[in-house]
Amino acid sequence: MKFLADENIDKPIVTRLRADGYIVFYVAEIEPSLPDNKVIELSNKEGALLLTADKDFGELVFRQGLIMQGVILIRLSGLPSGYKAELVSNVIKEHMNELSGNFTVISSKVVRIRRRRK
Repeated sequence: MKFLADENIDKPIVTRLRADGYIVFYVAEIEPSLPDNKVIELSNKEGALLLTADKDFGELVFRQGLIMQGVILIRLSGLPSGYKAELVSNVIKEHMNELSGNFTVISSKVVRIRRRRK
């Protein structure tokens, strides 16, 4: 499974997912300040699910109907980076078969997976 981590994702999350054996492209390493539409293009080009903390991607996916491989919105602000990395890793392992093509929200208490209508 491949991921594209938006630049607002903590580096420890990227490091943890790479250690778990996933391919993770990181916008902060590729092209910082890449506009959202270019992030979507890159995600689609690489066939990678997007990891982001930016709620604007919900608007782009659901209201504007942009096609994406899948989005994982990480809503864990205020928590230690190591804890975030562990939590995201565990959610991905547990829900791996449900992530592609869907919009997933990870918060400290719940994981919501919103399926996209075809």
